[in-house]
Amino acid sequence: MIDAPRIHVPSTAEKGEVVRVRAKIPHPMETGWRKDHDGKEVPRNRINRFVCTFNGTEVFSADMFSGVSADPYLSFFVRVEESGTVACTWEADEGKTFKRSATINVA
Repeated sequence: MIDAPRIHVPSTAEKGEVVRVRAKIPHPMETGWRKDHDGKEVPRNRINRFVCTFNGTEVFSADMFSGVSADPYLSFFVRVEESGTVACTWEADEGKTFKRSATINVA
Protein backbone atom coordinates (compact mmCIF):
# COMPACT_ATOMS: atom_id res chain seq x y z
CA MET A 1 0.00 0.00 0.00
CA ILE A 2 1.21 3.49 -0.82
CA ASP A 3 0.84 6.17 1.83
CA ALA A 4 -0.33 9.65 0.93
CA PRO A 5 2.19 11.92 -0.80
CA ARG A 6 3.40 15.03 1.00
CA ILE A 7 4.30 18.51 -0.17
CA HIS A 8 5.78 21.33 1.85
CA VAL A 9 5.58 25.01 0.89
CA PRO A 10 5.64 28.14 3.02
CA SER A 11 2.15 29.29 3.99
CA THR A 12 3.06 32.94 3.29
CA ALA A 13 5.47 34.72 0.97
CA GLU A 14 6.27 38.21 -0.29
CA LYS A 15 5.31 39.21 -3.83
CA GLY A 16 8.09 38.09 -6.19
CA GLU A 17 9.70 35.83 -3.60
CA VAL A 18 11.28 32.57 -4.70
CA VAL A 19 9.90 29.77 -2.53
CA ARG A 20 11.02 26.19 -2.13
CA VAL A 21 8.60 23.36 -2.93
CA ARG A 22 9.40 19.93 -1.48
CA ALA A 23 7.48 16.86 -2.63
CA LYS A 24 7.77 13.24 -1.50
CA ILE A 25 5.74 10.12 -2.12
CA PRO A 26 6.23 6.83 -0.27
CA HIS A 27 6.46 4.39 -3.17
CA PRO A 28 8.48 1.19 -3.82
CA MET A 29 9.55 2.19 -7.37
CA GLU A 30 9.94 -1.44 -8.46
CA THR A 31 11.57 -1.78 -11.90
CA GLY A 32 10.17 -5.21 -12.70
CA TRP A 33 13.71 -6.58 -13.04
CA ARG A 34 14.23 -7.70 -9.44
CA LYS A 35 13.42 -11.11 -7.99
CA ASP A 36 12.10 -11.75 -4.49
CA HIS A 37 13.61 -14.22 -2.00
CA ASP A 38 11.68 -17.08 -3.66
CA GLY A 39 13.10 -16.25 -7.10
CA LYS A 40 9.83 -14.81 -8.45
CA GLU A 41 9.93 -11.57 -10.41
CA VAL A 42 8.66 -8.57 -8.49
CA PRO A 43 6.15 -6.83 -10.79
CA ARG A 44 6.94 -3.38 -12.14
CA ASN A 45 5.42 -0.62 -10.01
CA ARG A 46 6.79 2.87 -10.69
CA ILE A 47 5.94 6.53 -10.61
CA ASN A 48 6.45 7.59 -14.23
CA ARG A 49 5.78 11.34 -14.14
CA PHE A 50 5.56 14.19 -11.68
CA VAL A 51 3.92 17.53 -12.49
CA CYS A 52 3.58 20.62 -10.30
CA THR A 53 1.38 23.60 -11.12
CA PHE A 54 0.88 26.98 -9.48
CA ASN A 55 -2.59 28.40 -10.09
CA GLY A 56 -3.00 26.00 -13.01
CA THR A 57 0.28 26.87 -14.75
CA GLU A 58 2.92 24.14 -14.92
CA VAL A 59 6.03 25.25 -13.02
CA PHE A 60 7.94 21.95 -12.80
CA SER A 61 7.75 18.45 -14.24
CA ALA A 62 9.90 15.33 -14.21
CA ASP A 63 9.85 12.02 -16.04
CA MET A 64 10.99 9.20 -13.77
CA PHE A 65 12.76 6.10 -15.00
CA SER A 66 14.08 2.87 -13.50
CA GLY A 67 17.06 4.57 -11.84
CA VAL A 68 14.89 6.57 -9.42
CA SER A 69 15.04 5.19 -5.90
CA ALA A 70 12.12 4.22 -3.68
CA ASP A 71 10.21 7.06 -1.99
CA PRO A 72 11.19 9.73 -4.55
CA TYR A 73 11.82 13.20 -3.10
CA LEU A 74 11.91 16.34 -5.24
CA SER A 75 12.86 19.86 -4.25
CA PHE A 76 12.63 22.90 -6.53
CA PHE A 77 12.00 26.65 -6.45
CA VAL A 78 9.11 28.75 -7.75
CA ARG A 79 8.71 32.54 -7.91
CA VAL A 80 5.29 33.60 -6.61
CA GLU A 81 3.71 36.89 -7.66
CA GLU A 82 0.25 36.25 -6.20
CA SER A 83 -1.54 34.04 -3.72
CA GLY A 84 -2.42 30.65 -5.07
CA THR A 85 -2.40 26.89 -4.96
CA VAL A 86 0.55 24.60 -5.56
CA ALA A 87 -0.82 21.31 -6.94
CA CYS A 88 1.40 18.25 -7.38
CA THR A 89 0.46 15.12 -9.31
CA TRP A 90 2.33 11.82 -9.42
CA GLU A 91 1.37 9.46 -12.30
CA ALA A 92 2.09 5.77 -11.73
CA ASP A 93 1.84 2.51 -13.64
CA GLU A 94 -1.61 1.18 -14.49
CA GLY A 95 -3.01 4.72 -14.67
CA LYS A 96 -2.87 5.39 -10.93
CA THR A 97 -2.65 9.06 -9.96
CA PHE A 98 -1.78 10.62 -6.61
CA LYS A 99 -2.44 14.31 -5.89
CA ARG A 100 -1.68 16.79 -3.15
CA SER A 101 -2.05 20.59 -2.98
CA ALA A 102 -1.19 23.47 -0.66
CA THR A 103 -1.91 27.20 -0.57
CA ILE A 104 0.59 30.06 -0.47
CA ASN A 105 -0.69 33.48 0.62
CA VAL A 106 1.22 36.44 -0.83
CA ALA A 107 1.29 39.52 1.37
